[in-house]
Amino acid sequence: MAPPPDFRFRPLRAVELNAQQKSRYDRWLAGIDAELSDPDTDRYALCRRVLEEIFLPPGTRRSPSEPDEGESLTRSVVRDQLDPRSVTLEPEYYREIDVERYYRVKPLIWLWEMFDRSPLGENVHLGVRFRRILARRIFSRCGRNFKAFHQVKMSFGYGLEVGDDVVVHRHVLLDDRGGIRIGDRASVSDYANVYSHTHHIGDARLVRTPPTVIGADCRIAYHATVLAGVELAPGSMVGAAALVTRDTEPDRVHAGIPARPRAKRPTERSRPPTPDPLADR
Repeated sequence: MAPPPDFRFRPLRAVELNAQQKSRYDRWLAGIDAELSDPDTDRYALCRRVLEEIFLPPGTRRSPSEPDEGESLTRSVVRDQLDPRSVTLEPEYYREIDVERYYRVKPLIWLWEMFDRSPLGENVHLGVRFRRILARRIFSRCGRNFKAFHQVKMSFGYGLEVGDDVVVHRHVLLDDRGGIRIGDRASVSDYANVYSHTHHIGDARLVRTPPTVIGADCRIAYHATVLAGVELAPGSMVGAAALVTRDTEPDRVHAGIPARPRAKRPTERSRPPTPDPLADR
């Protein structure tokens, strides 16, 4: 099937980095990956150290046990935010939390979120690879070639199962409170929201946590919302700003509020495969 005349075949291009910069990035990422691969690594201490190195100038770092004499109270509180032991995150208050699993991944989630708030966060070459290292330790499963861009939010983290070649774009919410499974080659576009919990309309303390499934080759477009317990059939597409309240049909485009099947999604792959400049090496 030929593309419409106003569309052009424009796969991602490779972006070359200065050799010294690239070497520094590679060595920094390899060091963090190696530390996290060591079962004796204290993930909380690693998170605090890396964030202090990112946010605090040399000479102002100190161990958590050192006194804060001479430092303003505000400055001390700001410093506390670099230590995942000193912060609480919303999922910690959820009643159904698996405490053991969550506190193992919490420092990595906090490292991910604070990295994204730093000057490093929007560096695509560095950020995609950094988040990939963390995702492999946070998610219950993370497949090959996972890509997350900046400001992706998750709940428990351990409730995510992600297949191969999955892309999650900017400012996406993955509420994995009840579990989210994302199939191979699925794509979630900017500002989309995917939920796996819902509240009773009469009493918000009554909570359902049905898992949500995004099938293989699904595509969720900008600002769309997928509600808890929905299963997106393989190959289906959710249009921009759509609200998905029920299961979708395979290989069809769903749009509107609530989303309904509107058209068959083209499935012919007539164009040649192209290299992915952000793929796993």
